[in-house]
Amino acid sequence: MIADFIYTGDKGIVITTNDVSSSSDLQKIEKYVKNSLVTNAEQISSLRLPQSKSYLKIVGILYINERTTMHISLDDIESILKSNHVFNNIILTSKPRVSKVSPKSDMAIIWIDIWDTQSSSNAKKIINKCFNIGSFIATVHSTNMNLGVL
Repeated sequence: MIADFIYTGDKGIVITTNDVSSSSDLQKIEKYVKNSLVTNAEQISSLRLPQSKSYLKIVGILYINERTTMHISLDDIESILKSNHVFNNIILTSKPRVSKVSPKSDMAIIWIDIWDTQSSSNAKKIINKCFNIGSFIATVHSTNMNLGVL
Protein backbone atom coordinates (compact mmCIF):
# COMPACT_ATOMS: atom_id res chain seq x y z
CA MET A 1 0.00 0.00 0.00
CA ILE A 2 1.31 3.45 -0.93
CA ALA A 3 0.07 6.42 1.11
CA ASP A 4 0.32 10.16 0.47
CA PHE A 5 0.00 12.60 3.38
CA ILE A 6 -1.43 16.08 2.89
CA TYR A 7 -1.59 18.59 5.73
CA THR A 8 -4.66 20.81 5.33
CA GLY A 9 -4.15 23.33 8.12
CA ASP A 10 -7.01 23.46 10.62
CA LYS A 11 -8.80 20.52 8.97
CA GLY A 12 -5.99 18.10 9.86
CA ILE A 13 -4.19 15.51 7.78
CA VAL A 14 -5.73 13.86 4.73
CA ILE A 15 -4.22 10.54 3.73
CA THR A 16 -4.84 9.02 0.33
CA THR A 17 -3.86 5.48 -0.58
CA ASN A 18 -3.53 3.58 -3.84
CA ASP A 19 -5.84 0.84 -2.59
CA VAL A 20 -8.85 0.45 -0.29
CA SER A 21 -7.54 0.44 3.28
CA SER A 22 -8.37 -2.34 5.68
CA SER A 23 -8.68 -1.94 9.44
CA SER A 24 -5.10 -3.25 9.88
CA ASP A 25 -3.90 -0.63 7.35
CA LEU A 26 -5.66 2.07 9.39
CA GLN A 27 -3.92 0.86 12.55
CA LYS A 28 -0.51 1.01 10.81
CA ILE A 29 -1.18 4.50 9.48
CA GLU A 30 -2.40 5.71 12.88
CA LYS A 31 0.71 4.32 14.58
CA TYR A 32 2.96 5.96 11.99
CA VAL A 33 1.25 9.34 12.25
CA LYS A 34 1.26 9.33 16.05
CA ASN A 35 4.92 8.30 16.23
CA SER A 36 6.45 10.48 13.54
CA LEU A 37 4.30 13.34 12.27
CA VAL A 38 2.59 14.76 15.33
CA THR A 39 4.34 15.87 18.47
CA ASN A 40 1.13 15.68 20.51
CA ALA A 41 -0.65 12.33 19.98
CA GLU A 42 -3.79 13.77 21.60
CA GLN A 43 -4.34 15.89 18.48
CA ILE A 44 -5.42 12.81 16.52
CA SER A 45 -8.95 11.83 17.42
CA SER A 46 -9.40 8.82 15.15
CA LEU A 47 -8.71 7.58 11.68
CA ARG A 48 -11.63 6.45 9.60
CA LEU A 49 -12.52 5.48 6.09
CA PRO A 50 -14.63 7.81 3.94
CA GLN A 51 -18.23 7.73 5.04
CA SER A 52 -21.63 8.27 3.55
CA LYS A 53 -24.89 9.45 5.10
CA SER A 54 -27.91 7.44 6.10
CA TYR A 55 -31.30 9.07 6.56
CA LEU A 56 -33.61 8.01 9.37
CA LYS A 57 -36.80 9.15 11.02
CA ILE A 58 -38.05 8.55 14.53
CA VAL A 59 -41.80 8.20 15.04
CA GLY A 60 -43.85 7.83 18.19
CA ILE A 61 -42.60 10.93 20.00
CA LEU A 62 -45.07 13.41 21.45
CA TYR A 63 -44.82 16.84 19.76
CA ILE A 64 -45.60 18.67 23.01
CA ASN A 65 -43.05 18.30 25.81
CA GLU A 66 -44.93 16.92 28.82
CA ARG A 67 -42.82 18.89 31.31
CA THR A 68 -42.92 22.33 29.70
CA THR A 69 -46.16 22.08 27.65
CA MET A 70 -44.20 23.68 24.76
CA HIS A 71 -43.40 21.93 21.50
CA ILE A 72 -40.39 19.63 21.63
CA SER A 73 -37.10 21.48 21.12
CA LEU A 74 -33.82 20.47 19.49
CA ASP A 75 -32.24 20.36 22.95
CA ASP A 76 -34.89 17.85 24.03
CA ILE A 77 -34.21 15.73 20.94
CA GLU A 78 -30.44 15.82 21.40
CA SER A 79 -30.74 14.79 25.06
CA ILE A 80 -33.03 11.91 24.04
CA LEU A 81 -30.51 10.72 21.46
CA LYS A 82 -27.54 11.06 23.83
CA SER A 83 -29.23 9.28 26.72
CA ASN A 84 -30.59 6.33 24.77
CA HIS A 85 -28.52 3.17 24.28
CA VAL A 86 -29.94 2.64 20.76
CA PHE A 87 -27.88 5.61 19.54
CA ASN A 88 -24.52 4.62 21.05
CA ASN A 89 -21.70 5.16 18.53
CA ILE A 90 -24.04 7.04 16.17
CA ILE A 91 -22.78 10.41 14.94
CA LEU A 92 -25.24 12.94 13.52
CA THR A 93 -24.23 14.79 10.35
CA SER A 94 -26.47 17.75 11.13
CA LYS A 95 -29.03 18.96 13.64
CA PRO A 96 -32.20 16.86 13.87
CA ARG A 97 -35.35 18.28 12.30
CA VAL A 98 -38.78 18.10 13.91
CA SER A 99 -42.17 18.21 12.22
CA LYS A 100 -45.72 17.33 13.22
CA VAL A 101 -47.21 14.20 11.71
CA SER A 102 -50.21 16.28 10.63
CA PRO A 103 -51.68 19.64 11.67
CA LYS A 104 -54.24 18.03 13.99
CA SER A 105 -51.88 15.37 15.40
CA ASP A 106 -50.02 15.63 18.70
CA MET A 107 -47.20 13.36 17.48
CA ALA A 108 -43.89 14.37 15.89
CA ILE A 109 -41.51 12.96 13.31
CA ILE A 110 -37.82 13.49 14.05
CA TRP A 111 -35.60 13.44 10.95
CA ILE A 112 -31.96 12.53 11.60
CA ASP A 113 -29.01 12.12 9.25
CA ILE A 114 -26.12 9.97 10.47
CA TRP A 115 -22.60 9.21 9.30
CA ASP A 116 -22.48 5.67 8.04
CA THR A 117 -20.43 3.21 5.99
CA GLN A 118 -21.09 2.44 2.34
CA SER A 119 -22.96 -0.71 3.41
CA SER A 120 -25.15 1.28 5.86
CA SER A 121 -24.08 -0.93 8.76
CA ASN A 122 -24.72 1.76 11.41
CA ALA A 123 -28.24 2.42 10.13
CA LYS A 124 -29.04 -1.30 9.85
CA LYS A 125 -28.20 -1.71 13.56
CA ILE A 126 -30.86 0.79 14.66
CA ILE A 127 -33.60 0.54 12.00
CA ASN A 128 -36.83 -0.84 13.51
CA LYS A 129 -35.43 -0.52 17.04
CA CYS A 130 -37.86 0.72 19.66
CA PHE A 131 -37.10 2.74 22.77
CA ASN A 132 -39.12 4.45 25.50
CA ILE A 133 -39.55 8.18 25.91
CA GLY A 134 -41.67 8.64 29.00
CA SER A 135 -44.80 6.57 28.46
CA PHE A 136 -44.40 6.50 24.67
CA ILE A 137 -42.60 3.98 22.49
CA ALA A 138 -40.58 5.52 19.66
CA THR A 139 -39.36 3.58 16.61
CA VAL A 140 -36.50 4.30 14.20
CA HIS A 141 -37.28 3.90 10.48
CA SER A 142 -35.24 4.25 7.33
CA THR A 143 -36.24 7.03 4.96
CA ASN A 144 -35.13 8.87 1.85
CA MET A 145 -33.23 12.10 2.15
CA ASN A 146 -35.47 14.79 3.67
CA LEU A 147 -34.67 18.41 3.04
CA GLY A 148 -36.96 19.56 5.83
CA VAL A 149 -39.86 21.98 5.73
CA LEU A 150 -39.60 24.55 2.95
